[in-house]
Amino acid sequence: MTLRKHWVLATANRGKVAELTALLAEAALSLRVTPQSELGVSAPPETDATFVENALTKARHAARLTGLPAIADDSGLVVAALGGAPGVRSARFAGEDADDRANVAKLLAALDASPDRAARFHCVLVALEHPEDPAPLIATGSWAGEIARAPKGHAGFGYDPVFIDPKLGRTAAELDAAEKNLVSHRGAALRRLVELLKNR
Repeated sequence: MTLRKHWVLATANRGKVAELTALLAEAALSLRVTPQSELGVSAPPETDATFVENALTKARHAARLTGLPAIADDSGLVVAALGGAPGVRSARFAGEDADDRANVAKLLAALDASPDRAARFHCVLVALEHPEDPAPLIATGSWAGEIARAPKGHAGFGYDPVFIDPKLGRTAAELDAAEKNLVSHRGAALRRLVELLKNR
């Protein structure tokens, strides 16, 4: 199958758009990727129970409305001591209209008395040729770490200021974009997706 050159990126999250655009540019696939917001597409409700289901919903929605093949991301933070929360509700942990600061504050408050700080970022990337594509490409990545007691660093977005990479001894927000892409859940998932796209 010939790889189509223009794709819609099914996310409105500016941080994700920046990371995925940079990673795709490095992959030398010669793809042109346009965020759905630039094509007048709003995000569908995220009502599914898993990252995979949410990513598929977002990709199908964007592909249906634009007529373009779609790449969608669904990702979030899974914290062991919180039974897997915030999980698929990571962006809405502190409420439907919560911002990153509110989500981080709620996370730190929930873990305040917990000695178990283990956490993991998960990312699922989905690529669809069209809304009814019966064989979507699905790539996953994860990043193990722990939750800091207080935010540190000014880069990244979301929970990056409180997510410590134990091997590097720094939070994700203390890493520059290139460093983060080498070790992150999204970087791992994108590298796998590129392999799948090249072999499709």
